[in-house]
Amino acid sequence: MESQRSETTQLLLAWADGDSGALDALTPRVYRELRRMAMNFMKGERNGHTLQATALVHEVYLRLVDVRNVDWEGKAHFFSLCAQLMRRILVDQARKRSASKHGGELSRIELDNALDLTGNQDRQLIELNDALNELAEADPRKARVVELRYFGGLSVKETAAVLKVSEETITRDWRIARGWLLSEMNRA
Repeated sequence: MESQRSETTQLLLAWADGDSGALDALTPRVYRELRRMAMNFMKGERNGHTLQATALVHEVYLRLVDVRNVDWEGKAHFFSLCAQLMRRILVDQARKRSASKHGGELSRIELDNALDLTGNQDRQLIELNDALNELAEADPRKARVVELRYFGGLSVKETAAVLKVSEETITRDWRIARGWLLSEMNRA
């Protein structure tokens, strides 16, 4: 079984077993994909955002250094966790910026196939995050589909592999989750 695992998965398992050098060996192997994910995240950010894709990847790395007791299932699981970390970092920054500003009208947000955030992006990202947290309470899988597809930039096929369900299920969950999120965010 060990010989069938990819080198990346072996490094993840070694890291989980306490091999601190494994994360250092893993980083160059996954950096390009993490940067692609970060660039996908940054597409929805406002112009002039102070955090760039490279800095977002570095912030994820700093948070990964402290990750303990993860039973890694493979690369997809790793990238899923990285997508969650990127989401948290951007939402935390949006909350900080939003808290320091006064007033401002909340604008409506259109959820299309890419859940494109336009206008007051900090506030909308916070609203999306809050709605996504509510969705996670009602239907965790649909919330994970949104997180992986929108925040992680994973395809339907990749998302299906991570969640171990069919591509049809992912397509259906994605459609339902977008509609639910749109409804929740328009009520805000």
